[in-house]
Amino acid sequence: MALRSARGAVLLGTGPIVDELLGEMRARARCGYRVIGIVTRNPVDEENYRGWPVLGALDELHRIVLEWQPEVIVVALPETASIAEIQQLLDAKVRRHVQVELAQTVYERITGKVPIESSVAGEVIYSDHFQPGRVSRLVARLSSLVVALVGLVCLAPLLMLISLLIKLDSRGPALFVQERLGAAGRRFRLLKFRTMHPAENHESEWENDNTHRITRVGKWLRKSRLDELPQFFNVLKGDMNIVGPRPHPACNFELFVLAARNTPESGLQIPYYSLRSSVRPGITGWAQVRYRYANNLDEELEKLRFDLYYLKHYSLWLDIRIMLETALMIFARGRSARAAAESRPPRSTPELRVETEQVRLLPAQDRASQYPRF
Repeated sequence: MALRSARGAVLLGTGPIVDELLGEMRARARCGYRVIGIVTRNPVDEENYRGWPVLGALDELHRIVLEWQPEVIVVALPETASIAEIQQLLDAKVRRHVQVELAQTVYERITGKVPIESSVAGEVIYSDHFQPGRVSRLVARLSSLVVALVGLVCLAPLLMLISLLIKLDSRGPALFVQERLGAAGRRFRLLKFRTMHPAENHESEWENDNTHRITRVGKWLRKSRLDELPQFFNVLKGDMNIVGPRPHPACNFELFVLAARNTPESGLQIPYYSLRSSVRPGITGWAQVRYRYANNLDEELEKLRFDLYYLKHYSLWLDIRIMLETALMIFARGRSARAAAESRPPRSTPELRVETEQVRLLPAQDRASQYPRF
């Protein structure tokens, strides 16, 4: 998210949130902040931190503000900050008119995701955010019903044409049904157009193992995202909304939890995961327009950061923005696919996105090294 102008900023504190924030600021030239340097909580001998100059310690903040004249101080201090430390910040804010912002807030603003590893449990549990109110949920539900009804009526000829093409292209039903997890962890049967050949003895649920099963019509449906259209019926049934976190396959979710519990490097890396189920899942969502498909636990954790941002900052306008960005993304993907097809050498095979259509639990020995795609 680009801001209007770059403001000179000093970062107060060190640790994971500061490291991540510095990396994001370095990667985003138009993030709206120009990092001047780092202010540590206690005096240190190092002259730089992660490549940025150390300007001094917190007890020197008055001098640092006078010398470097920052426009904003980005604070990453623990909740146990002393009265003297708080007074230093108050003096900078009141007497020198320097804006003071929390590192977590700045991180969310420039990335569109929540730094879950640095979030304090109390801030999440006792916050008014992360769970839209009754009015917000009602507005989301009504708007989803309107969009689904209008979509089904207007797209009825296209839906029938796609169904016919699927039946002509390969054997099997036109629709694929898969059990997914919805609001409050309730299971429901998600509908999609079938894009794979049926497999009597499927190999596995992994992307590379199923590429050969994609049908000719399925390639087109997946590139255009038209395979998701039958989920308008899920919206009418109450299983989903138009916008929300994407529902995870029930079997994949079980494997995901098993892997998280059984691998020491990941067992405690999924905080606040259950918050995703506080709202209805969606056909599209903030994570879908901001991030790629997840193929391992780290990427799934990254998508969770975006999902939590959506829950924390939910509004009708955010839903509208997501729907517009989804339409633009589909249009851009189709345009880039056509351009790639025109420039592609003969007999080359395009890369395909493959979601699981048939799933099974992997043997226990495989869980520590492989993770499902959600």
